[in-house]
Amino acid sequence: MKALDERGTTMNGVDPDRLDDQQLMKELETIHRTRHDTLLHGSNDALRTHNERMAQLEGEYLRRNPRRPVAAGRTREGARDRAPGGA
Repeated sequence: MKALDERGTTMNGVDPDRLDDQQLMKELETIHRTRHDTLLHGSNDALRTHNERMAQLEGEYLRRNPRRPVAAGRTREGARDRAPGGA
């Protein structure tokens, strides 16, 4: 896969299904860390490529971890419980 980093430099990305679990987590950590800078300062092409790569990596993570633990506070019900008045 060809992609652009946050500086607009062409780079190749490995298909997420070919990454082992440790490599996948490293890729996810990196793309989440660079997300804000890409949004603020990247070209439209860089942002589009970043979005596509992030979706691929996150999709692969979810495919591998369908029963991942979900924090109660990260659900709609949990968010409502945090709201003033519980609504």
